[in-house]
Amino acid sequence: MEAFDPADLPELLKLYYRRLFPYAQYYRWLNYGGVIKNYFQHREFSFTLKDDIYIRYQSFNNQSDLEKEMQKMNPYKIDIGAVYSHRPNQHNTVKLGAFQAQEKELVFDIDMTDYDDVRRCCSSADICSKCWTLMTMAIRIIDRALKGKYQQCLKDFGFKHRLWVYSGRRGVHCWVCDDSVRKLSSAVRSGIVEYLSLVKGGQDVKKKVHLSEKIHPFVRKSINIISKYFEEYALVDQDILGSKESCDKILALIPMFLNDPSPMHDGLQEIFQKPHSSLQRWEHLKKKAIYPNDRSGQLLVWEIMLQYCFPRLDINVSKGINHLLKSPFSVHPKTGRISVPIDLQKVDQFDPFTVPTISSICHELDAISTNEEEKENKAESDNKHRTRDYKKTSLAPYVKVFEKFLENLDKSRKGELLKKSGWPGTPVGTPTLKGV
Repeated sequence: MEAFDPADLPELLKLYYRRLFPYAQYYRWLNYGGVIKNYFQHREFSFTLKDDIYIRYQSFNNQSDLEKEMQKMNPYKIDIGAVYSHRPNQHNTVKLGAFQAQEKELVFDIDMTDYDDVRRCCSSADICSKCWTLMTMAIRIIDRALKGKYQQCLKDFGFKHRLWVYSGRRGVHCWVCDDSVRKLSSAVRSGIVEYLSLVKGGQDVKKKVHLSEKIHPFVRKSINIISKYFEEYALVDQDILGSKESCDKILALIPMFLNDPSPMHDGLQEIFQKPHSSLQRWEHLKKKAIYPNDRSGQLLVWEIMLQYCFPRLDINVSKGINHLLKSPFSVHPKTGRISVPIDLQKVDQFDPFTVPTISSICHELDAISTNEEEKENKAESDNKHRTRDYKKTSLAPYVKVFEKFLENLDKSRKGELLKKSGWPGTPVGTPTLKGV
């Protein structure tokens, strides 16, 4: 893969926005079929330009206007905001208090830096294949709850249209796009993200997960998902019981007494001082906690697993309707990687280090043979040219994932319109937009 040099970004962005950015699919998404008048026109975009120049309240009449402005500005970063009561680019002309955010997708932001207290391989903005498993588990846990696949999870949500996107560096985003979801109030959004949050407390709080005797179905399903990854991720890759310091962090989560008149710590400390692997030490911990058939011991084991592996959501990003979030297909200015959609059928296979950079796809475009270029009809529209161009690069499979998401969105919208019209040909089982 072509190495990315941030100094090349200005020139690369010109080529990317002119020939590779999937404008047609992007507009198709945010226009939502044009069913609601001025929906796209009232959407806020923000651009971050070179030298961190930040421009909010951008809005556009149509796809063509969006294209022209992006090719003129060549933003280093694109953020998407809410759909407002008025056109965002005219917000200064609106009567004070009248300009209000009305709708937006329900979004989730999961950032690897929020796991720094429990990962040993990396810290801050750095990631590696060992800690990326945290993002894999996060997607599986949150997406399962959002779609509410299991009948017994009656309190999960049944959301149908969920777009998961790699941030381009160290995290993932989720856009829930159901019609009913986009209308949710801040209070309801807060309730949803609180429901999906278990790890609570700042840096000074050692024990961040507390389970009650009655385990909620969502928590139980989450534990089942974590259990599939825990040994390989936590005990082998992260080696969470591999040093005295890491053992002490685990011991700090254990109550001083656990179904035993003597402190549990004493027995575990003695075991942890012996030259055992993390796998062996974890088995000793489980025996000490669970084998007396003590319910609190089993809860303790689950609490440790959840504290080390459960998704950590940025609550403020999710609850605010007017909160901006980085756009799919934006370019990360530090890594050069494209913010690409993630195929939910291949979550375990997703590798952030194989995601194309702007350098690599521009290089692939340059590699198109001169003969092939000469055969092209010079009179073809820019749109046809661009469509053909991105299909010749490693960006193509990610655009295909996006198109599949859009197809399902279109099918649901058409099914709902047919249902509302009372059309006699509406088939039984036509997808509908389910309320929350």
